Amino acid sequence: MSETLRVNPIACDAHGLCAELFPEWITLDDWGYPIVRPNPVPPEMMEHAHRAVDACPVLALKLEQAAAQKRVRSSR
Repeated sequence: MSETLRVNPIACDAHGLCAELFPEWITLDDWGYPIVRPNPVPPEMMEHAHRAVDACPVLALKLEQAAAQKRVRSSR
């Protein structure tokens, strides 16, 4: 099952910890808010993704099922 990182821009306070922990997938904009790659996180990088999600002080970063999988499950 593939998962995608999502950030809640309303909840995010731009601490930048996620980008420090997972720079391969998360960069920061000019104001310090995360820019997350939209594609699913590869299995070999999931440990880093979970670490970034767990470290978010305001719980603004989440892992979600990839959109393609959501569509397949909802059409059954």
